Amino acid sequence: MATVETAPPIRPDTVAHRDANVLRWLTAYTASLIGDGVYFLALGWSAQKAAGPTEVGLVMAAGALPRAALMLGGGVVADRLDPRRVILGSDTLRCLLILSVAAAIALTTPALWLLVVVALVFGAVDALFVPAVGALPPRITGPDQLARVTGLRSLAMRLSQIAGPPIGGLAMGLGGPAAAFTVAGLLFALSLPLLLTVRIHPLEASSEQPRPGRSTARAELLDGLRYIRRHRLIGPLVAAGAVCELGLTGILNVGMVLLNAERGWGPSGYGWIVACFGAGAAASAALLAIAGWLPRAGLTMVATLLAGSAGAAAMALVPSLWAAALLAALVGLSAGVFGSLDSTLIQTTADPAYLGRVTSVVMLTMVGLAPLSYPLVGAAIDAWGAAPVFIGCGGLSCLGAVFAFASKAVRQAELPRR
Repeated sequence: MATVETAPPIRPDTVAHRDANVLRWLTAYTASLIGDGVYFLALGWSAQKAAGPTEVGLVMAAGALPRAALMLGGGVVADRLDPRRVILGSDTLRCLLILSVAAAIALTTPALWLLVVVALVFGAVDALFVPAVGALPPRITGPDQLARVTGLRSLAMRLSQIAGPPIGGLAMGLGGPAAAFTVAGLLFALSLPLLLTVRIHPLEASSEQPRPGRSTARAELLDGLRYIRRHRLIGPLVAAGAVCELGLTGILNVGMVLLNAERGWGPSGYGWIVACFGAGAAASAALLAIAGWLPRAGLTMVATLLAGSAGAAAMALVPSLWAAALLAALVGLSAGVFGSLDSTLIQTTADPAYLGRVTSVVMLTMVGLAPLSYPLVGAAIDAWGAAPVFIGCGGLSCLGAVFAFASKAVRQAELPRR
């Protein structure tokens, strides 16, 4: 494992998008995200060639189980160890795993059991990777630049969503599943030398909470959960984000497909809605990356959550495709601002000793709890139609905003400013 390179103190004039250290991390992170996109496409198509639709769903869902089950443990690991080392180790494992699968598929027809095993192992490694990624930004930039870094990270996620599937499809068309898996593995490998050059700034634990001593992983996990529950700002932020995910994720994924089918807008209509949502989310990421600071961050976060929730509810009420697409852009813009501010406030407020565990809880609500709403949303739309379900889920998301607004710490929250 590489030795941690400690960076000199952060210069007060260093801006995130001009900081070579941040840009090296961002490039490595983008390459890894694009590799994720290529991997998932290769996994799905390989499963489709090996079995039927039911088995494809089984393979694609297999990775979510260890990811959700081990995510909290991954947060403990990120806090115990240097998060950059955890990212390096997990990316190395992913690279070796995917390249091994590529070699196996090149030599023989992909078997269903092999794909399930790959998905399970990849999901388990992801449970280490994701919390460490969330714990790293405060160690590579100053607190006043975290909003910019969050915006740049969101832009990287959007870029990977745009670039990953076409790259994977091109590799699949030229060389089949083996070529697609190879490209994914090489993208993971590309991130490794860049991560090795990223310098880590030392962090001091806050005065509110002393850094926990070395103890069992279970004790540290429980300590992290108590820290979140007792923290006057982080507790409400995590709870508001969880309620928002439960309310909006189902209708923005499953519900949008069923709404499109109910209105008869066709595949192109669905494409326009998804594209407008992505454009709005990308615009919010660019806003934070450029501005680096927004006034009255807590109240702005609550307002954008309310706007996004109302826009999502209204999408099932408008009669035309273009009105739904415009609302999707509003929802993407609002959700992007809310998510970025929520993440930045958590990162700038959390004691560095707990940041990995805090990130793991936040991500667990996204990859573990929120997907539970998918079958419920589908069944509800089948029974009652899209409009009442969209309104109900939008109202549930609004409760997250109400809960956040009820917290004085959230109402008064501000981003660090130079």
